[in-house]
Amino acid sequence: MSNIKIKEIIDQCLKKYPCEAGVFFDEPMKNHTTFKVGGNADCLILPGGEGFTLFCIDLLKRADEARIPVFILGGGANIVVSDKGIRGIVIGMDNWNGVCVQKNKIIFKSGTKIDDAADFAADENLSGLEFLAGMPGTIGGAVWMNARCYGREIAEFLSWVEIITKENNDYIIKKINIDINSFAYKLSPFQKMDCIILSAVFKLRKGKKKDILIEMDENRKDRQNKGHYDFPCAGSVFKNNRDYGKPVGQIIDELNLKGFQIGGAQIAPFHANFIINSGNASADDIRALTEETTKKVKEATGFILEPEILFVGGF
Repeated sequence: MSNIKIKEIIDQCLKKYPCEAGVFFDEPMKNHTTFKVGGNADCLILPGGEGFTLFCIDLLKRADEARIPVFILGGGANIVVSDKGIRGIVIGMDNWNGVCVQKNKIIFKSGTKIDDAADFAADENLSGLEFLAGMPGTIGGAVWMNARCYGREIAEFLSWVEIITKENNDYIIKKINIDINSFAYKLSPFQKMDCIILSAVFKLRKGKKKDILIEMDENRKDRQNKGHYDFPCAGSVFKNNRDYGKPVGQIIDELNLKGFQIGGAQIAPFHANFIINSGNASADDIRALTEETTKKVKEATGFILEPEILFVGGF
């Protein structure tokens, strides 16, 4: 991919729709994911500010015409970027963050950190997002994945989501009213769309800040005690499935796979559904360990595990 052509397109977009934007060529993606692995992106751009939306629409159009692939990066909390990196343009959402309150509703821009969103809701005495406390990633990524933990999921609290999407060969801004029936376990309708999530509206309930903070503190301590922050990782690697009759972590544990290692990637000794970067893992190590674990579980139980982490780039 020609960085000269990419730079030319970005310069044209910024000239037409000025916005705050950090532009980085040959950017190591290991610096932008929680696994801390991955090769370089041809170009990482971090737009923000008032002209963000029009800039992104123009960039998507020009990239389409030039046949340059575009990848949307949230908080990098649920992906493994190939050691070969990502070709084309990566749009990072880091600088597209902020919040607006309307009675019991909160509008979060998609680049807002999940943990910050939980804190903001607590400050407004609004309850519902306690389950997100301590979770890495961004609101956009959480909506896309229908993030779930402690028996709650994002879809329960969503009112509507604003996106940029392609319709009739043009990119438009569209408001999607939420039908909870279109969501499922770790699934959202946005996974089937070619879109950028711009913002999400959460309908919450009034609560007492003291009680909200107690629950959030418990969740953060629970994550810490389970080792979520001890090594670079992406949390749970495989989706749970009620048909299995038990959690995936228990199945893997019963096969004595805790601590099993390929290269620098290891099934966490403290949680069998975590793969950790023990210090020098490559993306290929993580991919190989994921596949080998899937193979061993299938041979022993007949169950076919489904990864919830995404492998991005050329594997």
